[in-house]
Amino acid sequence: MAGVPLTDMVRYPRFLIAKLWVPEYGSPDDPDGFRTLFAYSPYHNIRPNTAYPAVLVTTAESDTRVDPLHARKFVAALQHATSSDRPILLRTERAAGHGAGTPVKKLVSELADTFTFILAELGVEH
Repeated sequence: MAGVPLTDMVRYPRFLIAKLWVPEYGSPDDPDGFRTLFAYSPYHNIRPNTAYPAVLVTTAESDTRVDPLHARKFVAALQHATSSDRPILLRTERAAGHGAGTPVKKLVSELADTFTFILAELGVEH
């Protein structure tokens, strides 16, 4: 489970407000920064023909902090790379942002989907 993830650490400053995070994460334009960011970038560490476990990634269509493209791109790459039959799913909330101010109804819906996913993967019957 990953919620509104920042997954492409090599290109993150190019999207939305993320350029403001360069002092915290480092700059991919700096050779040392690039090596560090590339080494732990989730997107860049996906390996082909790997039996990935079940994954649920959540994002919000109107997130102005972490561009939803991170979640979309990450899930697509995992789906392409995995050799397992476990589901790799993307849940996108419409008309919602990064979390603060999300209506309770949407929070409950996301939690219900998340717990359903987890319980199903654990084999818990209802």
